[in-house]
Amino acid sequence: MEPLIRRAGVGAWFVARVDLGGVRERGQRVAAAVRGLLFGLLVWVVVFPTSAAATRLKDVAELTGVRSNQLIGYGLVVGLDGTGDGVKSTFTRQSLTAMLDRLGVNVDAASLKVENIAAVMVTADLPPFAHQGSHLDVTVSSIGDCESLRGGTLLMTPLKAADNGVYAVAQGAVSIGGFSFGGRGGGGVQKNHPTTGRIVSGGLVEREVEVDFGATDRLRYGLRHPDFTTAERLAAAINEKFGSPLAMAADAGTVEVQVPEEFLHHPVPFAARLEGVEVAEDRVAKVILNERTGTVVMGSEVRLSTVAIAHGGLSISIKETPLVSQPAPLSLGGTTVQATDSQVQVQEEERRLMVVAAGVSLAEVVGALNALGVTPGDLIAILQALQAAGALHAELEII
Repeated sequence: MEPLIRRAGVGAWFVARVDLGGVRERGQRVAAAVRGLLFGLLVWVVVFPTSAAATRLKDVAELTGVRSNQLIGYGLVVGLDGTGDGVKSTFTRQSLTAMLDRLGVNVDAASLKVENIAAVMVTADLPPFAHQGSHLDVTVSSIGDCESLRGGTLLMTPLKAADNGVYAVAQGAVSIGGFSFGGRGGGGVQKNHPTTGRIVSGGLVEREVEVDFGATDRLRYGLRHPDFTTAERLAAAINEKFGSPLAMAADAGTVEVQVPEEFLHHPVPFAARLEGVEVAEDRVAKVILNERTGTVVMGSEVRLSTVAIAHGGLSISIKETPLVSQPAPLSLGGTTVQATDSQVQVQEEERRLMVVAAGVSLAEVVGALNALGVTPGDLIAILQALQAAGALHAELEII
């Protein structure tokens, strides 16, 4: 028996050349079956795309009533190396006096020096279902003329919500992730923003926000990007997953889901199963332009009608050279005169006319515009002209 190995394309099969006539025939049938299987898998991938393009419900929508709350507080950062507030920040001196007074220390506010102290605002987000004793990350920002919060420590600061209730307290060493050094004669070196810092796990929850999650028989999800198509697709995907008409799109931004009877007293497992429902999110075709930075961002849904594009630049260069005209030697009555020699040059760039077919994709649009040799600034002008001509089927947003 003489073995022979053959390989073709992605799939590989083996044919053994033997004297037994039936073995070759069976091998050919097996090879044909393998090729058919590979072709079938390819058709399945093309016709029925995988869930890679789909997005989970938890990534496109939020459960109404389950949200974070913003907290804010006023405090003092101490221990600075002479980079704190100066004499102009009178509120820092007043705050220090009031704090020392509460601690039983009576001082004269006018005699205090606050170069090592900075008045700051402390902000944090109280997440839903946070319990007493949970830790929060807080942000510390100077509100005076502090130069740097490097090396400082935030003293205990109450954090209040919009109802003026204290929900957390913050304290700890401030990390600014940068530095600022300067000399007495001026100048210096700075990295990042030394007047804003962060305290990881520096906040401690003292009061919980009441969330009665199990008191309702209906869950409402709000889409982060309201869209009628996405809302309808999401409701259909939920109904298909549970095999029952539980979900309904109330509007473009809200999907209501009826809690099944078996989950009425324990809705958490039902909400967990809902988070894994996948939906193909639909988006509005949009082009974002930033003229200050020359940034252009186009979505994959952008399409063009058949249009011809030609773009060229006109360069005008004006050069002026001062000249001095003096009278001839031994001339009588002559004077020295100053004149200007102006040279004007006009150069027009030659660009060919390019036709872009209707319904082209984003990649083809970018390829066609790159073929014209356009810069980001030119691209912004071209896109604005395309929208004015009605050939750009997308929303043009300038930021």
